[in-house]
Amino acid sequence: MDEKRLTELVRSSGCNAKLPPGDLHEVLDSLPHDADARLIGGYEKSDDAFVYDIGEGKVLIETVDFFPPMVDDPVAFGEIAAANAISDIYAMGAEPSVALSLMCFPSCLPLSVMRSIMLGAIAKAREAGCIIAGGHTISDREPKFGLSVTAIAGKESVWTNSGALPGDVLVLTKKLGAGVNMTALKGGETDAAEAIESMRTLNKRARDMARALRVHAATDVTGFSILGHSAEMADGSGVTVSIAFSSLPFFSGTEELARFGFIPEGRYTNEDYLHDKVAFASGLGKRERDLLFSPETSGGLLLSMPRPDAERFVDGFGAPAAIIGHVRERGSVSVDVIA
Repeated sequence: MDEKRLTELVRSSGCNAKLPPGDLHEVLDSLPHDADARLIGGYEKSDDAFVYDIGEGKVLIETVDFFPPMVDDPVAFGEIAAANAISDIYAMGAEPSVALSLMCFPSCLPLSVMRSIMLGAIAKAREAGCIIAGGHTISDREPKFGLSVTAIAGKESVWTNSGALPGDVLVLTKKLGAGVNMTALKGGETDAAEAIESMRTLNKRARDMARALRVHAATDVTGFSILGHSAEMADGSGVTVSIAFSSLPFFSGTEELARFGFIPEGRYTNEDYLHDKVAFASGLGKRERDLLFSPETSGGLLLSMPRPDAERFVDGFGAPAAIIGHVRERGSVSVDVIA
């Protein structure tokens, strides 16, 4: 009997498997909030990780992320899942130290697949200077994998997604279109090589370069789309962000794949949640909405910076980093998209 492919065992994949943001917030907003002066940042601000004051000027930063596979190569899946989880630490401006793995594994797959997933994750964690020290595994009909990642940082060095200032510009450090490309890959219409290479690439270099400059707010772009994560930054900062569609970098062929209908399901749940938070300029229609509401997986950092620092960053980092918009005083929406 032929060995089953990872992607044929799952209904959804990557960050497209996230719960619809509206459903998630409905539950989170209904939960009691336990106040603790040591908890500097938690889920209530939609930040990438929680920050806990451990005294003497140090904080503990913790995040967790896991999802079903979007590729059939188990090593690549492990690499992408690890890079995606570690990215939350980089989005806080911190250095990952130690991690625990989370594995859901079906009995129909040989254990060699589990080993390969772990080898991919271990290699990526080592690249980040992080140790996978243990984890937890359960039997499940769908494979899923990810990491819980811990960092310790200086209290004053931590970035949040809620410090963007009017006059800042927005920098994006990776191309967009992972969700569209992964949907087309599952349909056999592309090899998605560029998107896969991007997803397995750490945001370490971007974090390293940005730490030498002024960063007022930061996040990474994953399942809630470029618009969703921009809206979280805008709402947390009390500003409006303007994004120029013409400035956005996309993987080669992404717009054509979207025109052919390779649209991830999460695109629609993202728009359902964000419809009253985002305004589009006239002339921007369904094609642009399909691309901008689509989930990303292991996407780039989104940085709000003073323009001189942003220009210095983009010049030093090189493509695909780009200035994609600017921050202004709060208006009637969280995000407006211009041509």
